[in-house]
Amino acid sequence: MKKAYYSLTLLILLVFSACNTKTKEAKEENLIALIDDVWKTEQEPIRLRDSLMAIHGVDSELVKQQQLIIDKNHIVNEDRVKNILDKHGWPTKDMIGERGNWTICNVIQHSDNEVRIQYLPMMRQAVKDKKLEPRFLVRAEDRIATERGDLQIYGGQMKYYPETKSFNLWPVFDPENIDKRRTAIGLDSIAIFLKNRFDFEWNLEEQIKRTKEFELNKQEKSKNGSTN
Repeated sequence: MKKAYYSLTLLILLVFSACNTKTKEAKEENLIALIDDVWKTEQEPIRLRDSLMAIHGVDSELVKQQQLIIDKNHIVNEDRVKNILDKHGWPTKDMIGERGNWTICNVIQHSDNEVRIQYLPMMRQAVKDKKLEPRFLVRAEDRIATERGDLQIYGGQMKYYPETKSFNLWPVFDPENIDKRRTAIGLDSIAIFLKNRFDFEWNLEEQIKRTKEFELNKQEKSKNGSTN
């Protein structure tokens, strides 16, 4: 009787364990599918916009129409990503697939600064836990700085300047030592990064000048603000 009881108990436990495993696998599979859909709806419209921009120019109506699609998709994707992070914390690669971290970080990058700041501690912890590559954290750190109107640290952010109708690097803190900071966290030199990512030439003398101008303008604005 006892033997039959233990056999039945063991069978129930095995069945329960198998069900749990399948449920977990199904959840993770759905999570990967969700992340893949976020990637598709977030990135493909951006790529199309950039192609249209190269052909018709930044200010063309086609580019503006495509930007509306990008903004609409992003609202949905931001909610999806926030739900994942709030429920699971920073997920492992097993949960979200090879492209998962890139997808989540891109959505955060495209969000308002308050969203980036909200999840910045989680990103920092994910880097410490080896769940997230430092380069993704660097992008967020630099974006937060530029949105605040501060100098960026690692040089990951470009900006379109309407007065010159061209893109340029947002001014960086201490340009002379930027490669030391980048190398310390495993990044390529700023020259290699900018060339590969934006086909932009790094000019140290130019960037030193732009940083000094940026700091002077900021000091002037601060001085004027305090006297008003």
